[in-house]
Amino acid sequence: MAKQKLQSIRGIHDGLPTQVSKWRYIEDVARDVFASYAFSEVRLPILEPTALFVRSVGEKTDIVSKEMYAFEDQGGDNICLRPEGTAGAVRAYLQAGLTRAGAQRWFYMGPMFRRERPQKGRLRQFQQIGAEFFGASAAIEDAEVLAMAQRFLDTLGIEQTRLEINSLGCTTCRPAYREALLTFLQSKKEALCETCHERMDSNPMRVLDCKVQTCQAALTDAPEMVNHLCEGCETHFSGLQSGLKALNVKYIINPRIVRGLDYYNRTAFEFITDQLGAQGTVLAGGRYDGLVESLGGPATPAIGFAAGMERLEMLLPDRETHQPDVAVVALGDTVGYALQQAAKLRQVGLSVIHCGGGSAKRQFKMADREGARFVVTLGEDEMNEDKLMLKNLGSGEQLKVSFDEAVTRIQAHSV
Repeated sequence: MAKQKLQSIRGIHDGLPTQVSKWRYIEDVARDVFASYAFSEVRLPILEPTALFVRSVGEKTDIVSKEMYAFEDQGGDNICLRPEGTAGAVRAYLQAGLTRAGAQRWFYMGPMFRRERPQKGRLRQFQQIGAEFFGASAAIEDAEVLAMAQRFLDTLGIEQTRLEINSLGCTTCRPAYREALLTFLQSKKEALCETCHERMDSNPMRVLDCKVQTCQAALTDAPEMVNHLCEGCETHFSGLQSGLKALNVKYIINPRIVRGLDYYNRTAFEFITDQLGAQGTVLAGGRYDGLVESLGGPATPAIGFAAGMERLEMLLPDRETHQPDVAVVALGDTVGYALQQAAKLRQVGLSVIHCGGGSAKRQFKMADREGARFVVTLGEDEMNEDKLMLKNLGSGEQLKVSFDEAVTRIQAHSV
């Protein structure tokens, strides 16, 4: 009986060297840009209590009701693989007792999990970079967070994006808008899809986000939150726009941005590209002033965003995978000496592979296959003279040199 071929779980992909080289570049840029805005990196658990997301994201959201990997462990605890990062960051903020420690600016990186239908740019395990700013109450702080996100994308070289913003109101002005929207949706119910019918009961603003063309046509004249803002929200939204203009961050107002999580209020935003088809959002977020309080903390204004690394890397040109600086070839009985020289080369910061001894032809083939830029060949003469035979595989030039001179030439990328 043939053995079953084992493969990764559907929608969960391996990160191979070419892709990981892009991820590392994205991560390095994120660390540099976010640090310039005084954001500090945190490492958060992948496993969290299921109740954390039921209470924060919303029990009736698609993420919690349909997509979350939740289960009971051997000890009877209800836990899940985190579907997003903000709720876990709030939990950590509260658990660490930081509510009186002043503003906290955090960012994090790592895998998230949602059992969605796999497609281009949307996986069941996906890599995400997120940023959270606890204690940010002013519109100008929103503007700086959006400017940080814009600088992150610009530094990556992802330029063909547009920033769309909206205001989702607050507990003062949203109830009246909700009633006006429900009245409108009821009048259009026959033209809306089944998913929209479900959302009308749980979160009617999500209906505005439906991608079905017939629904979008029916929603053309739907009331918009930006026209129903209270004075406080109107002032905040105007302040955000003024801050973005002062920071030279271009934007457009899109009244249909509602975001898919229950905890958002006031500022909501998305950076969108037309280069990825339906999965055009590459970075998105918003303000969530009530979330900390809903999870047991004091009233704490906050704003954050997240970006999917798979979508970001799809917009980046291919990057070279790591190539060794030098391959060490041992001829005759010099394998031990060659191992020592390879170790010394690594100690000065070079990337080195040892070709294992044996046939010279096989070792040189290995050096070529690995893409090494230089080959150090060590025979008995080199060992006795304490020299290295150094060959530049690009130019073909070969010289017998001292160890220090070899290092200098390799680091200079030329013989």
